[in-house]
Amino acid sequence: MNSRAAGYATIFVSCLAQLIVTVDMTVLYLAVPELTVQLGASSVSMLWIVDIYGFTMAGLLVTMGNLGDRVGRRRMLVCGVIAFAVASVLTAYAPTAELLIAARALLGVAGAAILPATTSLLRVVFTTQRARTAAVGASAGVSAAGFAVGPILGGVLLNQFWWGSVFLVNVPIALLILAAAKFIPESRAPQRLPLDLASVLLSVVGVVAVVYTVKSVFHMGLWHPDVLGALVLGIIALGLFARRQLRLPVPLIDLRLFRSREFTASVGSNLIAVFTLSAFGFIISQYFQLVLEWTPLKAGFAYVPGALAAVVAGGLLAATAINRLGRGNAVALGLVLIAIGFGMLGTVQVHSPYGLVVVAQIAVGAGAGLTLTVTGDTILGTVPRDRAGAAAAISVTAYELGGSLGIAIVGSVLSGIYRAQLAVPQGVPREVAERVHESFSAAVATGLPEPAATAVQTAANEAYLSGIRTSMIFSAAITVLLALVVSRYLRGVPKVIEQEPVREPDSALGT
Repeated sequence: MNSRAAGYATIFVSCLAQLIVTVDMTVLYLAVPELTVQLGASSVSMLWIVDIYGFTMAGLLVTMGNLGDRVGRRRMLVCGVIAFAVASVLTAYAPTAELLIAARALLGVAGAAILPATTSLLRVVFTTQRARTAAVGASAGVSAAGFAVGPILGGVLLNQFWWGSVFLVNVPIALLILAAAKFIPESRAPQRLPLDLASVLLSVVGVVAVVYTVKSVFHMGLWHPDVLGALVLGIIALGLFARRQLRLPVPLIDLRLFRSREFTASVGSNLIAVFTLSAFGFIISQYFQLVLEWTPLKAGFAYVPGALAAVVAGGLLAATAINRLGRGNAVALGLVLIAIGFGMLGTVQVHSPYGLVVVAQIAVGAGAGLTLTVTGDTILGTVPRDRAGAAAAISVTAYELGGSLGIAIVGSVLSGIYRAQLAVPQGVPREVAERVHESFSAAVATGLPEPAATAVQTAANEAYLSGIRTSMIFSAAITVLLALVVSRYLRGVPKVIEQEPVREPDSALGT
């Protein structure tokens, strides 16, 4: 098989696969109001509709990554894409909230099969530093842009069609992936690796319990029986999992990878970068729709600058940044750009010019694309090719956990500040005041006569913007702190990382 064709096919498939899986994390942001009305979903059901996708995917990433190493990475990718297309159709036409939750869970299972396979194929197909960095950059840039593309796509489709259309769009993309996957060579671990079922069970239970705890603790409180129980279960399961991995001759995850300073720092940087990216996307979505009262279509297109910046920085600038600055400084630069974007949004007002938000988006998008590319390339470069699926699963699990943490923590900080700062005008009925105090979206449609309605919305806008500003400054501080840590722990990591000698140049990208 022509190596150039295989290389381009792998990049094409990886970018499209990353896009559809990432987009489905955020595409429902704009569809929630319509879903609530058409399916009669309760607030609890809506939480599960949004969260179950991430729960199932996070819990199965490690298992699916290891399965790909064993049964074939391309085979795992193809099976995952087919399952994703089928689950997308089931999701689009789900007649009830309960069936929609089940279909979203299937999407999560399919996504868990897709993501480690696409990432590990990049490690296998591209054997030289230059080619691998370019390929990982394109994939990471598209993945980072996916957080913004979700609302864009949702806004465009919801402007013309019903909510199910946001899932049907996955089907033609899946067909394109399957057509291109024929040009990708199959790869698997050279020796037959056993799969320890006890480790699989412990990893699924532990990761799902921890992700559930993170998503729920800020809404229900740590001492809520469900949250506390999930936390204890997650700690016990992951503790037993770690102990078992250290004793197995062929572990599901080789925990010794974390002895590598560059591997550990890169995984941590991945987690925080996605944390900040998801938090930024959540805040911007709320600002466009609830504060500025833009339509879903207009709000969706407002994400374009950040998405383009992520693709350009990840695909075109990352390799240059590594060569000129070194890996540690390149990651630190990306994180500083993210912090600058957060700091700019930390000054936002109701009547702030859109240009301010555009520049903030570009800074965050470029920083995220650069950070995710350099750390992703470092993670793949520090592990042997036969364990690429397992390493990719660790990276993607950190990615998913970072996304969950970003929305949960920053969203909770925002909500807490909003409630603390809100001063409902005198004379507003108690039940209306309680609704507005509980949810900012309730201030948009209070049903009150003028000028009381405008007074309530103005007070809510001021309180919510105060929450946005504080949340962004908080996120900027975290990002700057991480930049300092990363610049230290990735200092001295070689610009070129090769685990195995390469016998002949990789011609997939003309290198």
